[in-house]
Amino acid sequence: MQAILERLVAFDIQLLPLTQVERHWVFERGGFITLVERTRDGGFGNIGSPGLLTGSGMAVLVRRGEGHAFVAKGFEQPATGDQVEAVRRFGEDLKAALAG
Repeated sequence: MQAILERLVAFDIQLLPLTQVERHWVFERGGFITLVERTRDGGFGNIGSPGLLTGSGMAVLVRRGEGHAFVAKGFEQPATGDQVEAVRRFGEDLKAALAG
């Protein structure tokens, strides 16, 4: 566990202290979040797709025509190329950090 925590710090990824999300861990970097399943022993299980943290919750990245957008219920925001690259890099870095 110590090695995982050190890798998270090295990737500048934070664990958010959200007590209302009982079955998942919530990780954040640069305004993007990902839900990670909590295992029975308190470890890390399946990793969800990263998305944008909004005032309405999490908006997922979807393809829209030639571009991308972040979409949630009642929310849609076009995604810039830099945002698409940043959210994908965040997802890859989180997987690398959690891969014991």
